[in-house]
Order: sequence, then structure tokens, then C-alpha cells
Amino acid sequence: MLALVNGPRLEVRAFEARPGEATIRLDLGGICATDLELIKGYMGFEGVLGHEWVGTVESAPDPGWVGRRVVGEINCPCRVCATCRAGRGNHCPSRTVLGILGRDGAFAERLCLPLANLHAVPDGVPDESAVFAEPLAAACRIVEQVHVGPGLRVVVLGAGRLGQLCARVLALTGAEVTAVNRSPAKLERLGPGIRSALIEEAPRGVDVVVACTGAADGLALATELVRPGGTIVLKTTVQEPTGVDPTRWVIDEIRVVASRCGPFGPALRLLERGLVQPEALIDARLPLSEGVGALERAAAPDTLKVVLDPSA
Repeated sequence: MLALVNGPRLEVRAFEARPGEATIRLDLGGICATDLELIKGYMGFEGVLGHEWVGTVESAPDPGWVGRRVVGEINCPCRVCATCRAGRGNHCPSRTVLGILGRDGAFAERLCLPLANLHAVPDGVPDESAVFAEPLAAACRIVEQVHVGPGLRVVVLGAGRLGQLCARVLALTGAEVTAVNRSPAKLERLGPGIRSALIEEAPRGVDVVVACTGAADGLALATELVRPGGTIVLKTTVQEPTGVDPTRWVIDEIRVVASRCGPFGPALRLLERGLVQPEALIDARLPLSEGVGALERAAAPDTLKVVLDPSA
């Protein structure tokens, strides 16, 4: 089986189905900033990369799933511990995480996940949109955690892969959303209704700052932009330490909210209704066999999304 395995290197790895789980043929896989951090040593993960994907079920404990196009939640909890019983399975202390922690990921010809993790893709949503379901769900998580709506000023700091989706979701709330980036190229690809600014022109004193820079200095910059009593939402995970002094948060009573995985149902509905149309963010569609080069392409400064296609 062809698989993109963290070193990075490509190798043939035998595929072993997990008992009681669905076996899924990969249709498309999306490279994200977390994948790029993992190959730098983040989380110490070794194994098949990839957690953004769309695929077709080949076998499953419930045969009704066979042949269906699906996307899937990346956290695989034990479902029996106190954390899981309290409804916090994404934080199960013994969970595995697809392509990130203790579980081979999606950048392979086949992957496995529990049926409870799967979500059927609506017929009208093409693979090129469905592959964005996981990061779009992460963007939807923000509005579960923080009030965003008309009359509020929001800055999305970083207009990369995740920042583009966060800005689109938050703009649907009626808030005044400004995406801020170091270079203009990515700002030119924002959706309608979203303002843009270079870092030196970023609005200050805003109500909410969503930090999606993918850089260690993003939190410090978010702290400069938010108003006293405002909220910083952290979406970035990086290998390097941030080195931020929290004194300003205390003095100005700034709320800092960590935000990770989100709800797939709302994300798929946004795609089905065409309220978020992410296909234009794809810069390259490369064969899985060129996975190492695809990672290099994804790391280029002005690249947004690179997808892997096992059939190419």
C-alpha cells in the first residue's frame, strides 16, 4: 500500500484493517499546516500523515455504509472513561487522533476509522469541497465557543488554509470581519464580505481576534490587536514555543479561548448550501506517489491548499 509516512518519506506499508472499524478508500486528502508541523517534530508523531480527507467506504461492520462517500472526525476516544461519558470525547485521555497521535492517517490508499466517526457526504458536494470538511468544522467550532455577530469587529490573523475558512464562517454571522496577513497574495483570495489588511494596517481594539497564523509570534500579535475585555481565539498549533507574557491578558482582562476540532454537521450543511465554497483554495492536485513534493509545495509561502489524489 502506498502511504505518505512521516519522516517524511514514501514507502510501501502493509495495510491492516482495524477490527470493528470501517475500511475507507481515499479519494482526496488535503495537506494542512499541522501536517507541516508534524514533519518538524510536533507531537513526536511517526506514521502515516493526513487528517483532512474524503473517501469511499469499502467495508464496514454495518453494510449500509459500504459504497458511501464519507468524511470523518479525527479523534477516536475510548467512549467509556469519565471524560467520554461527560460528552468530551475529543479530550479523552486515551484517544488516538488520525494522522497525529497513535493512529495512521489518511495519506494512504486506505484508512480505517470507527463508524461513529463517519459522516456521509451529501450528493451535491463534490470531493474538491468535501475534502475541506474537517478544517471547516474547526472553523465552525469558533461560533460554538464565542459569541460573534452583528456589531462586533473581528480580526482573523492569518489568511492561510484555516484562516480563509474561519473568515468565511465568521462573515456569515454579520460581524465585521477583517483578515490580516503578512503578504497580499492570500488576501486576494478571500471570499465576499470580508475585509483585508496587511499586518502593519491591521485594525486595533477589536472585539475578537482569531489567531490562525501558523507562526509562534501569532499570539503576541493577537494580544496587540484585541481590545481590553476582548477575546483571543487560538487556532494555531506550532512546534516552537510562543514565549508570550500573559501579563497583558490579566491587566486588560482578555479572554483567551483555545479552539480545536469542530462539528461536521454544520460544516457539511454550509458546503451543501454553497454558503462556503472552498474549491478555489486548491492550488495543486498531485498524485499520492508525489507526496513528499506535495508537502514541499504546501509549505511555499503563497500556497493555500494542496490535495493528494491516489488515482492520479
